[in-house]
Amino acid sequence: MNLLLVDDDQRIVNFVKRGLEAEGYHVDVALNGEEGLEYGRNPYTLIILDLLLPGINGTEVCRTLRKDKIHTPILMLTARDGVQDKVDGLRTGADDYLTKPFAFEELLARIQALLRRGAYQDIPTTFHILDLCLHKETREVTRAGRPITLTAKEFALLAYLMSHPNRPLSRTMILEHVWGYHHDTLTNVVDVYIRYLRNKVDKGFPQKLIQTVRDVGYRISKT
Repeated sequence: MNLLLVDDDQRIVNFVKRGLEAEGYHVDVALNGEEGLEYGRNPYTLIILDLLLPGINGTEVCRTLRKDKIHTPILMLTARDGVQDKVDGLRTGADDYLTKPFAFEELLARIQALLRRGAYQDIPTTFHILDLCLHKETREVTRAGRPITLTAKEFALLAYLMSHPNRPLSRTMILEHVWGYHHDTLTNVVDVYIRYLRNKVDKGFPQKLIQTVRDVGYRISKT
């Protein structure tokens, strides 16, 4: 399951991300409210959202996502323990509230409880872009019925592109989602792996699905 963590405290980020990944979750990280809004519009299973963020605060992020019809469950984190703060967070659309500092076991229990509620829509596990098909559960990829063998990173990159058809994805977004990095100086690795994918997915086919978006990054196109 893919989770989004929105928090500017690097210690909290490292602690939560490491713990959740050990439990089998994939965790993307946004370090401010603007990134939280951008990432939060993607199909995540659950969002862990800090209340006090630089730029746009967590309350406004939550309110905006709900206004935009994003129904992903949101677990709000805050250093404030006042009843009114909790009520305000829930009224903006948060599904639960956890006060800092917290034990990881409690965070995990809250996440599991939210998921058990069935308050989230199942995320697709199979993607089709024209004659290209990817199955996340079996990790099988075919084009025009022909099997394609991918490495783990190539598969993760293709799955990320296919889950956002026709949408331009920046190199930084791809780097953070697939590799978990937050350094623009490393974005060359994205170009390298896009080249690998093109050789396996597009080579030999008249219609090229993986496209370069000038000054932005890449997208996979349905047309």
